[in-house]
Amino acid sequence: MHRLWLTLGALFGLGAVALSAWAAHAAPARLDARALMALDNGIRMQGWHALALVGAALWAERRGGTLPHVAAGAFALGLLLFCGAVYASALGGVSLGPVAPLGGVTLMVAWGLLAASAVVRR
Repeated sequence: MHRLWLTLGALFGLGAVALSAWAAHAAPARLDARALMALDNGIRMQGWHALALVGAALWAERRGGTLPHVAAGAFALGLLLFCGAVYASALGGVSLGPVAPLGGVTLMVAWGLLAASAVVRR
């Protein structure tokens, strides 16, 4: 299962780099300042949490047990919810209501679960 998390983390990282290049070169001609700022925030969160997902994957392989996998799954879900909602708003003008805050809370829970996996014995 850790390979799934590692693959997803790498793909989220790849996507963050690609979106960052697009945001730097093509997006300013297409988006207003508010949308550009939201896009930048989504890319930054995606990049950092892609690294967190890779770290959780490596930790899940080393430690074993369920908790690191639950943390990794929460990182993946939180990334999809938070970044997806931010991108929908910034790029398409579509509000997904409470999806971004729910994704943000899911990312915070993922960090808590990762921390718990480091101190809780199997």
